[in-house]
Amino acid sequence: MKQLMLGNQALARGLYEAGCSVVSSYPGTPSTEVTEEAAKYDEIYCEWAPNEKVAMEVAFGASLAGKRSFCGMKHVGLNVAADPLFTCAYTGVNGGMVICVADDPGMHSSQNEQDSRHYAIASKVPMLEPADSAEACEFAKKAFDLSEEFDTPVIIKMCTRVAHSQSVVETSPRVEIPAKPYEKNIAKYVMMPGNAIRRHPFVEERTRKLITYAENCDFNRVEMGDTKLGIITCSTSYQYAKEVFGDKASILKLGMVNPLPEKLILDFASKVEKLVIIEELDPVIENHCKQLGLVVTGKDVLPIEGEFSQNLIAEKLGVEVPASCSLDETMPGRPPVMCAGCPHRGLFFTLKQNKCNVLGDIGCYTLGAVAPLNAMDMTLCMGASISSIHGFNKALGQESEGKTVAVIGDSTFMHSGMTGLANIAYNQSNSTVIILDNSITGMTGHQQNPTTGYNIKGDPAGKIDLEALCRAMGFERVRVIDPYNLAECDKVLKEELAVEAPSVIISRRPCALLKYVKHEAPVKVCEGNCIGCKSCMRLGCPAISMKNGKAVIDTTLCVGCGVCKQLCKFDALQ
Repeated sequence: MKQLMLGNQALARGLYEAGCSVVSSYPGTPSTEVTEEAAKYDEIYCEWAPNEKVAMEVAFGASLAGKRSFCGMKHVGLNVAADPLFTCAYTGVNGGMVICVADDPGMHSSQNEQDSRHYAIASKVPMLEPADSAEACEFAKKAFDLSEEFDTPVIIKMCTRVAHSQSVVETSPRVEIPAKPYEKNIAKYVMMPGNAIRRHPFVEERTRKLITYAENCDFNRVEMGDTKLGIITCSTSYQYAKEVFGDKASILKLGMVNPLPEKLILDFASKVEKLVIIEELDPVIENHCKQLGLVVTGKDVLPIEGEFSQNLIAEKLGVEVPASCSLDETMPGRPPVMCAGCPHRGLFFTLKQNKCNVLGDIGCYTLGAVAPLNAMDMTLCMGASISSIHGFNKALGQESEGKTVAVIGDSTFMHSGMTGLANIAYNQSNSTVIILDNSITGMTGHQQNPTTGYNIKGDPAGKIDLEALCRAMGFERVRVIDPYNLAECDKVLKEELAVEAPSVIISRRPCALLKYVKHEAPVKVCEGNCIGCKSCMRLGCPAISMKNGKAVIDTTLCVGCGVCKQLCKFDALQ
């Protein structure tokens, strides 16, 4: 049966067809939908883990037990999971183990633009890179075979364009794979130094075998056309190259990007007059070719940052760019803002009014950094807000303690905020941490987390009590506020900043976009009372605008949160 599928959906289908039994992931754009789609198959146990490290360790445990397993994450999530990755490269697997990492060239939803191929190289683990949905499905199935044949975890590298574009996939029935018997093997699986040192030669020999495998595997293929130009490429860059050059170039498409073949590349290079390497981000293939003694064109003309496109490749490689049109540059910008009724808006407005230093974290609340709130000073990585405020206050002492806060979402807190909070409790800095509890993982599309009480399928699950957890970690001062109540937010914030003790404030109100949230009637403007002072505009709510000197409420957006009414001194908002 042929179906049009997103790349992520197709990868999930491949997991199903391959007989995968256990999936554990942490949501992160552009990887999230792989696990959401896999959860639709009853034959696969799926879960959201608290973070990527836990997810990979769960997948390893399932593999150790003899079942085929999978974990998925975005590129920065692989940083979190690097610890188990590098060591399970030494232990190898029992049942097949596949890891999906989704890169984000262009940083559409990420804080950096790292190239995950370096992780495959550094950990000495094979990496496959599909170029469309059909390959995403097929590579997922073959990755399990590769994992079991070579006794290794296998990484599948996606990127935003492959993950979130659609192409035709021909589906097949699921193949039920019998569990491999678990056998106790201390020398293989207990990675204390004496055993690990004996596993390293196995890893190196495995790499040599994989290089030989890469010379003739199904993942890599040659498409001969005009031999005046030869192109070596992978992933979406292959699609762009085909669209720009068609049969006017010969192409070596690499689907296995680690380890890279040697003889295959040298043979291809010998058949073409000019060799060009087209790859997004870092010159991984290019450097490999140069090490083989080849003269290539690559990053000397193509950029090392950002996404590629057909027009970019055509322009940089001297091909006439098709005529195109662009939006008028005089059009006003449309910066990202928090949704109308977002529970974080009132809290960030309060922080701005109090002129706080705000050390932020990863989530939709990071939009508190943009105009008109401009109420965030730092965002680094998951959980860094809490660890950083401890260091900030230890460095500056009373100079900062009474005006500095850390803000972190409920899901991010469970991901990697608890250890930072434990550090504050243990090493006692006078720090105020604000947990923004909107009852969901908001930024990646409303996934459940350990604080919501529901699992990936929406069924009841274990629920962590944030207040009890913070008290158990050593915090005597734990306050809960409603961010829609500006007076309460201001009062509690001032009190906790004034006290000389570590404290936690939980700002609790469900995300306005959750289906179960019942909204109030939209706010209306009494034009006779409105003097056009624009106090309401200071919130940056997309439902509020000005027209003819008066405030205007878009009733299709307004959820009646009432925060704007608290700023109007003239009773114009009712």
